[in-house]
Amino acid sequence: MTRTRVIAALVMAPAAIAAILLLPTPWLAALAALVMLAGLWEWLRLAGIDDSLPRTVLVGLNLLLMVLLVWASRGDDGFSPALFQIVTLAGALAWLLALLWLWRPGFTAGDRPWTRAFKLAAGTVAVVPAWCALCLIHSGGFTELAPAAAAIDASGHRWLLAALALVWAADSGAYFAGRRFGRHKLAPTISPNKTIEGAIGGLVAGLGVALAFGAFAGATVAQLPLLALVAAATVLASIVGDLVESLLKRQAGAKDSGTLIPGHGGVLDRIDGVLAALPVFAIGKEMLGF
Repeated sequence: MTRTRVIAALVMAPAAIAAILLLPTPWLAALAALVMLAGLWEWLRLAGIDDSLPRTVLVGLNLLLMVLLVWASRGDDGFSPALFQIVTLAGALAWLLALLWLWRPGFTAGDRPWTRAFKLAAGTVAVVPAWCALCLIHSGGFTELAPAAAAIDASGHRWLLAALALVWAADSGAYFAGRRFGRHKLAPTISPNKTIEGAIGGLVAGLGVALAFGAFAGATVAQLPLLALVAAATVLASIVGDLVESLLKRQAGAKDSGTLIPGHGGVLDRIDGVLAALPVFAIGKEMLGF
Protein backbone atom coordinates (compact mmCIF):
# COMPACT_ATOMS: atom_id res chain seq x y z
CA MET A 1 0.00 0.00 0.00
CA THR A 2 2.82 2.41 0.87
CA ARG A 3 4.53 1.79 -2.49
CA THR A 4 1.29 2.38 -4.39
CA ARG A 5 0.66 5.52 -2.35
CA VAL A 6 4.12 6.91 -3.16
CA ILE A 7 3.88 6.10 -6.87
CA ALA A 8 0.48 7.78 -7.14
CA ALA A 9 1.84 10.84 -5.33
CA LEU A 10 4.84 11.00 -7.69
CA VAL A 11 2.47 11.07 -10.64
CA MET A 12 0.03 13.63 -9.22
CA ALA A 13 2.49 16.05 -7.61
CA PRO A 14 4.34 17.23 -10.77
CA ALA A 15 1.05 17.78 -12.60
CA ALA A 16 -0.37 19.77 -9.69
CA ILE A 17 2.79 21.88 -9.31
CA ALA A 18 2.92 22.62 -13.04
CA ALA A 19 -0.72 23.71 -13.03
CA ILE A 20 -0.22 25.98 -10.01
CA LEU A 21 2.87 27.68 -11.37
CA LEU A 22 2.03 27.89 -15.07
CA LEU A 23 -1.73 28.32 -15.43
CA PRO A 24 -3.35 31.77 -15.18
CA THR A 25 -5.82 32.06 -12.32
CA PRO A 26 -9.03 31.71 -14.40
CA TRP A 27 -7.84 28.39 -15.80
CA LEU A 28 -6.60 27.12 -12.45
CA ALA A 29 -9.86 28.22 -10.82
CA ALA A 30 -11.81 26.14 -13.35
CA LEU A 31 -9.55 23.11 -12.82
CA ALA A 32 -9.73 23.47 -9.03
CA ALA A 33 -13.52 23.73 -9.21
CA LEU A 34 -13.66 20.39 -11.04
CA VAL A 35 -11.45 18.71 -8.44
CA MET A 36 -13.28 20.17 -5.45
CA LEU A 37 -16.70 19.38 -6.92
CA ALA A 38 -15.52 15.81 -7.49
CA GLY A 39 -14.68 15.76 -3.78
CA LEU A 40 -18.11 17.17 -3.02
CA TRP A 41 -19.68 14.38 -5.09
CA GLU A 42 -18.03 11.87 -2.73
CA TRP A 43 -18.97 13.97 0.34
CA LEU A 44 -22.63 13.82 -0.68
CA ARG A 45 -22.48 10.04 -0.93
CA LEU A 46 -21.02 9.87 2.57
CA ALA A 47 -23.83 12.20 3.69
CA GLY A 48 -26.40 9.64 2.56
CA ILE A 49 -27.23 10.81 -0.98
CA ASP A 50 -26.79 7.57 -2.90
CA ASP A 51 -28.79 8.36 -6.04
CA SER A 52 -26.85 9.97 -8.88
CA LEU A 53 -29.58 12.40 -9.93
CA PRO A 54 -29.93 14.33 -6.65
CA ARG A 55 -26.15 14.32 -6.22
CA THR A 56 -25.75 15.75 -9.72
CA VAL A 57 -28.29 18.49 -8.95
CA LEU A 58 -26.57 19.39 -5.68
CA VAL A 59 -23.11 19.50 -7.28
CA GLY A 60 -24.56 21.62 -10.08
CA LEU A 61 -26.00 24.09 -7.55
CA ASN A 62 -22.58 24.44 -5.94
CA LEU A 63 -21.03 25.05 -9.35
CA LEU A 64 -23.69 27.70 -9.98
CA LEU A 65 -22.78 29.36 -6.68
CA MET A 66 -19.14 29.54 -7.78
CA VAL A 67 -20.16 31.06 -11.12
CA LEU A 68 -22.38 33.61 -9.37
CA LEU A 69 -19.52 34.63 -7.08
CA VAL A 70 -17.34 35.33 -10.12
CA TRP A 71 -20.12 37.19 -11.89
CA ALA A 72 -20.96 39.33 -8.85
CA SER A 73 -17.29 40.21 -8.34
CA ARG A 74 -16.91 41.75 -11.79
CA GLY A 75 -17.01 45.50 -12.26
CA ASP A 76 -15.84 48.31 -14.50
CA ASP A 77 -12.46 48.34 -12.77
CA GLY A 78 -11.93 44.60 -12.92
CA PHE A 79 -12.54 42.02 -10.22
CA SER A 80 -13.26 42.94 -6.62
CA PRO A 81 -12.00 40.44 -4.03
CA ALA A 82 -14.58 41.49 -1.41
CA LEU A 83 -17.07 38.64 -1.88
CA PHE A 84 -14.32 36.04 -2.10
CA GLN A 85 -12.74 37.42 1.08
CA ILE A 86 -16.06 37.28 2.95
CA VAL A 87 -16.74 33.70 1.86
CA THR A 88 -13.17 32.69 2.74
CA LEU A 89 -13.45 34.24 6.21
CA ALA A 90 -16.79 32.48 6.76
CA GLY A 91 -15.17 29.21 5.77
CA ALA A 92 -12.29 29.66 8.21
CA LEU A 93 -14.74 30.40 11.03
CA ALA A 94 -16.83 27.38 10.06
CA TRP A 95 -13.82 25.08 10.44
CA LEU A 96 -13.25 26.53 13.89
CA LEU A 97 -16.84 25.65 14.75
CA ALA A 98 -16.23 22.17 13.33
CA LEU A 99 -14.29 21.47 16.52
CA LEU A 100 -17.66 21.35 18.27
CA TRP A 101 -18.79 18.72 15.77
CA LEU A 102 -15.71 16.64 16.51
CA TRP A 103 -16.22 17.15 20.24
CA ARG A 104 -19.78 15.78 19.98
CA PRO A 105 -19.70 13.49 16.92
CA GLY A 106 -22.92 11.77 17.95
CA PHE A 107 -24.71 14.97 16.97
CA THR A 108 -24.86 13.74 13.36
CA ALA A 109 -25.07 10.00 14.02
CA GLY A 110 -27.85 8.14 12.25
CA ASP A 111 -29.46 8.72 8.89
CA ARG A 112 -32.15 11.25 9.78
CA PRO A 113 -33.42 14.12 7.62
CA TRP A 114 -31.90 16.89 9.75
CA THR A 115 -28.52 15.17 10.12
CA ARG A 116 -28.42 14.63 6.38
CA ALA A 117 -29.31 18.29 5.76
CA PHE A 118 -26.54 19.37 8.14
CA LYS A 119 -23.96 17.28 6.29
CA LEU A 120 -25.16 18.57 2.92
CA ALA A 121 -24.77 22.18 4.10
CA ALA A 122 -21.38 21.32 5.59
CA GLY A 123 -20.24 20.08 2.19
CA THR A 124 -20.97 23.44 0.59
CA VAL A 125 -19.34 25.30 3.49
CA ALA A 126 -16.24 23.11 3.07
CA VAL A 127 -15.86 23.34 -0.70
CA VAL A 128 -16.89 26.84 -1.78
CA PRO A 129 -14.77 28.85 0.73
CA ALA A 130 -11.75 26.66 -0.05
CA TRP A 131 -12.18 27.40 -3.74
CA CYS A 132 -12.51 31.12 -3.02
CA ALA A 133 -9.35 31.01 -0.90
CA LEU A 134 -7.46 29.23 -3.66
CA CYS A 135 -8.48 31.92 -6.16
CA LEU A 136 -7.47 34.71 -3.77
CA ILE A 137 -4.04 33.26 -3.01
CA HIS A 138 -3.20 32.33 -6.59
CA SER A 139 -4.27 35.66 -8.06
CA GLY A 140 -2.63 37.81 -5.38
CA GLY A 141 -6.00 39.43 -4.65
CA PHE A 142 -7.21 39.38 -8.24
CA THR A 143 -4.46 41.69 -9.50
CA GLU A 144 -3.83 39.10 -12.19
CA LEU A 145 -7.43 39.29 -13.38
CA ALA A 146 -7.62 43.08 -13.58
CA PRO A 147 -7.84 44.37 -17.18
CA ALA A 148 -5.05 46.88 -16.54
CA ALA A 149 -2.59 44.23 -15.40
CA ALA A 150 0.26 44.16 -17.88
CA ALA A 151 1.81 40.92 -16.68
CA ILE A 152 1.05 38.00 -14.46
CA ASP A 153 2.36 38.32 -10.91
CA ALA A 154 3.90 34.91 -10.22
CA SER A 155 4.18 35.54 -6.48
CA GLY A 156 0.55 34.51 -5.97
CA HIS A 157 1.22 31.25 -7.80
CA ARG A 158 4.19 30.57 -5.54
CA TRP A 159 2.21 31.38 -2.41
CA LEU A 160 -0.49 28.89 -3.40
CA LEU A 161 2.20 26.28 -3.97
CA ALA A 162 3.58 27.07 -0.50
CA ALA A 163 0.12 26.68 1.06
CA LEU A 164 -0.55 23.35 -0.62
CA ALA A 165 2.98 22.05 -0.14
CA LEU A 166 2.82 22.57 3.61
CA VAL A 167 -0.45 20.62 3.77
CA TRP A 168 0.99 17.82 1.63
CA ALA A 169 4.10 17.72 3.82
CA ALA A 170 2.03 17.70 7.00
CA ASP A 171 -0.07 14.83 5.68
CA SER A 172 2.99 12.78 4.72
CA GLY A 173 4.81 13.68 7.93
CA ALA A 174 1.84 12.61 10.02
CA TYR A 175 1.52 9.35 8.09
CA PHE A 176 5.14 8.28 8.48
CA ALA A 177 5.63 9.68 12.00
CA GLY A 178 2.44 7.95 13.11
CA ARG A 179 3.59 4.62 11.67
CA ARG A 180 7.01 4.92 13.30
CA PHE A 181 6.33 6.61 16.62
CA GLY A 182 2.55 6.53 17.10
CA ARG A 183 1.55 5.47 20.61
CA HIS A 184 -1.17 7.83 21.81
CA LYS A 185 -4.47 8.08 19.92
CA LEU A 186 -5.51 11.53 18.73
CA ALA A 187 -9.24 10.87 18.28
CA PRO A 188 -9.87 7.16 18.85
CA THR A 189 -13.65 7.30 18.43
CA ILE A 190 -13.33 9.11 15.09
CA SER A 191 -10.11 7.86 13.50
CA PRO A 192 -8.31 5.16 15.52
CA ASN A 193 -5.22 5.21 13.31
CA LYS A 194 -4.38 8.87 13.90
CA THR A 195 -1.99 9.58 16.76
CA ILE A 196 -0.70 12.59 18.65
CA GLU A 197 2.85 11.69 17.58
CA GLY A 198 1.70 11.67 13.98
CA ALA A 199 0.12 15.10 14.38
CA ILE A 200 3.36 16.45 15.86
CA GLY A 201 5.34 14.93 12.98
CA GLY A 202 2.95 16.54 10.54
CA LEU A 203 3.28 19.90 12.25
CA VAL A 204 7.09 19.77 12.12
CA ALA A 205 7.10 18.71 8.46
CA GLY A 206 4.54 21.36 7.53
CA LEU A 207 6.47 24.14 9.26
CA GLY A 208 9.74 23.18 7.57
CA VAL A 209 8.20 23.09 4.11
CA ALA A 210 6.24 26.30 4.71
CA LEU A 211 9.41 28.23 5.59
CA ALA A 212 11.29 26.87 2.59
CA PHE A 213 8.49 27.50 0.10
CA GLY A 214 7.66 30.83 1.74
CA ALA A 215 11.19 32.02 1.02
CA PHE A 216 10.69 30.85 -2.57
CA ALA A 217 7.44 32.82 -2.72
CA GLY A 218 9.18 36.01 -1.59
CA ALA A 219 8.85 36.11 2.21
CA THR A 220 11.55 38.17 3.90
CA VAL A 221 13.52 36.99 6.92
CA ALA A 222 11.45 39.30 9.13
CA GLN A 223 8.23 37.70 7.81
CA LEU A 224 9.27 34.10 8.49
CA PRO A 225 8.05 34.06 12.14
CA LEU A 226 4.65 35.32 10.96
CA LEU A 227 4.64 32.70 8.22
CA ALA A 228 5.47 30.01 10.78
CA LEU A 229 2.51 31.12 12.90
CA VAL A 230 0.12 30.96 9.96
CA ALA A 231 1.61 27.64 8.83
CA ALA A 232 1.05 26.12 12.29
CA ALA A 233 -2.60 27.25 12.25
CA THR A 234 -2.94 25.90 8.70
CA VAL A 235 -1.57 22.47 9.67
CA LEU A 236 -3.93 22.30 12.64
CA ALA A 237 -6.83 23.25 10.35
CA SER A 238 -5.83 20.50 7.92
CA ILE A 239 -5.97 17.99 10.79
CA VAL A 240 -9.49 19.18 11.61
CA GLY A 241 -10.49 18.75 7.97
CA ASP A 242 -9.03 15.25 7.94
CA LEU A 243 -10.90 14.32 11.12
CA VAL A 244 -14.20 15.68 9.81
CA GLU A 245 -13.91 13.51 6.72
CA SER A 246 -12.96 10.54 8.91
CA LEU A 247 -16.11 11.18 10.93
CA LEU A 248 -18.21 11.27 7.77
CA LYS A 249 -16.73 7.95 6.62
CA ARG A 250 -17.17 6.33 10.03
CA GLN A 251 -20.83 7.37 10.25
CA ALA A 252 -21.39 6.20 6.67
CA GLY A 253 -19.60 2.89 7.29
CA ALA A 254 -17.08 3.58 4.50
CA LYS A 255 -13.32 2.94 4.51
CA ASP A 256 -12.53 5.49 1.78
CA SER A 257 -14.49 8.26 0.11
CA GLY A 258 -13.89 6.58 -3.26
CA THR A 259 -11.48 4.42 -5.28
CA LEU A 260 -10.35 6.84 -7.97
CA ILE A 261 -6.72 7.30 -6.79
CA PRO A 262 -4.64 4.13 -6.23
CA GLY A 263 -3.36 3.92 -2.67
CA HIS A 264 -5.12 7.14 -1.69
CA GLY A 265 -8.83 6.34 -1.97
CA GLY A 266 -11.07 8.99 -3.46
CA VAL A 267 -10.63 12.65 -4.34
CA LEU A 268 -12.04 13.75 -0.98
CA ASP A 269 -9.45 11.58 0.80
CA ARG A 270 -6.76 13.72 -0.86
CA ILE A 271 -8.29 17.17 -0.43
CA ASP A 272 -9.99 16.92 2.98
CA GLY A 273 -7.13 18.69 4.74
CA VAL A 274 -6.75 21.20 1.90
CA LEU A 275 -10.40 22.24 2.17
CA ALA A 276 -9.88 23.35 5.76
CA ALA A 277 -6.33 24.65 5.33
CA LEU A 278 -6.75 27.05 2.40
CA PRO A 279 -9.21 29.48 4.06
CA VAL A 280 -7.06 29.62 7.20
CA PHE A 281 -3.87 30.25 5.20
CA ALA A 282 -5.55 32.89 3.02
CA ILE A 283 -6.94 34.81 6.01
CA GLY A 284 -3.66 34.55 7.91
CA LYS A 285 -1.69 35.77 4.92
CA GLU A 286 -4.07 38.67 4.44
CA MET A 287 -4.07 39.70 8.11
CA LEU A 288 -0.31 39.43 8.68
CA GLY A 289 0.62 40.91 5.32
CA PHE A 290 3.24 38.59 3.84
